Order: sequence, then structure tokens, then C-alpha cells
Amino acid sequence: MTKPAPGPDQPPIPVRLVTFNTHHGVGEDDRHDLPRLAKLLASVDADVICLQEVDRRFGARSEDVDQALLLSRALDMQLAWGPAIDRGEDDGRRPDDGAHRQYGNALLSRLPILISDVHRLPGGGEPRSALRTMVELDGGALWITATHLTTRSAQERADQVSALADLHTEPMDTGVLVGDFNTEPDAPELDVLRQRFTDAWKLARARDDQAGWKFWQADAGNTHPARSPHRRIDQVWVSSGVAVAGAYVLDAEGASDHLPVVVDLEVRSGV
Repeated sequence: MTKPAPGPDQPPIPVRLVTFNTHHGVGEDDRHDLPRLAKLLASVDADVICLQEVDRRFGARSEDVDQALLLSRALDMQLAWGPAIDRGEDDGRRPDDGAHRQYGNALLSRLPILISDVHRLPGGGEPRSALRTMVELDGGALWITATHLTTRSAQERADQVSALADLHTEPMDTGVLVGDFNTEPDAPELDVLRQRFTDAWKLARARDDQAGWKFWQADAGNTHPARSPHRRIDQVWVSSGVAVAGAYVLDAEGASDHLPVVVDLEVRSGV
């Protein structure tokens, strides 16, 4: 039987995506426990996992391991890497000589990664970056940009958001922007983002979170701090061509100081 060609008359393509600030694998018990983190991520059965605060041989806090590589192997997923801090850059050492100490954003994918590039974001203090990828779908493609914005000021976040919006040009308008924004989704500094993207949590046809007995926060989507979340700083934003069947905040089971966000996307076929 001939498979129908991709196009607007075909059903949308489902993609389950997770965004999660891992706190370099250190949980609420102050223990670095990468197997615990891997088990949690595996339980979600996601197509794409976007992680912030990931260490690659960064130091004793994460036992000098390459977290990005170990997680990709444990989950049997492709890896795209976007360093924000690289402690080996200044002395000219090669990334593969064991001397680089890196920290940043990782993307794990069961879908083929076709493009991956890293973009430095403006601002002072701790360096920030965006990891932009394109993954192949069965009948389409999806741009995914993962990031972690500054805590320094609203103005610096606004500058970073403007740079992020510029990464999604017209030929690549079907995409998502995810990560730890360190501000609420209705914050003024995200105005530029709201002009081009829609908050996936608000768009979702089904929602669930970890509000528990706090009925006044039901379906609020709060993710931080994990023990008693009252801020929705971990977010997913979608462009036109991407619908959201469901959005969920999961129990991190003590694996981080944030909670993971899961979204079930529906990507228009043929784009």
C-alpha cells in the first residue's frame, strides 16, 4: 500500500517533548545521582528531551563525568550539545583532550537530528547560549531551540529573547522554543516572544501539574522550586503549525530543584 504524501490534508505528526532544568544532576537531597535522573527521563517516553544545567566533566559537583554523553547512551538517544561555559576555550585545548570543562544545554532525540548549532546570547555575568536544532519527522521537520536565560535583569532577558526570536526566520517558522526563562511567561521582557510564539501551556487542550492540595494553583503549571513550586519559569513556546494536545508538569522524584515539563505536540504535516 502506498503511503500518503505529506501535506495539509494529512493528520498532524505527534511529538512528545520534555524540557527540564537538571541542576547538574544534583537533587533535593544534595546528591549527584545521574542514574536517578536517567530513570526519570526514561519513564516519560519522550521523542525529544531538552535539558538545562548539564555538566560535561565540569568538576566535583557532578563527579567529573560527561553527563550529556552518559544520558544519551543510557536513553539510547542522539545528542546535540550547546555549551554556555567552556573552561578550555581560552587556553586553546581541544574539546576531546579531556581538559575542557563544559556546562550548558543538551538535546536528546529519538528523531534524526539534521542540524545543530550553538548561539551565544547577549548579557553579562554567567554566559548564556541557545542550542538550535532541526529534527526530522515522518512527513516534516521541526526546529527546536533550547535555552536558559539570565537571572541578572529583565532588560538582559529582553535582549536575549530578542536574539532568540531572530533565530527563527521565515523559512523555519515551524518550531518550538523551550527552556528555563527565569521569569513568568507573562513578563514584559517576553513581549517579543509573544508576538511570534504561543505559550504551549495556555494552548494545550489538556493540562495537569503538581499543585496537589494547593487548589488555587491548580493547572498553573508551576515548576520551581520543586519542593513547593510557585513559579512557572520552565516553559515551551510554539510557532504556527504546531498544536498542543497536552501539557504536564511531572514529579521530579527529587532529581532536581525544578520540575520537568512534558508537552504532546502536533506538528502540521508537510512543513
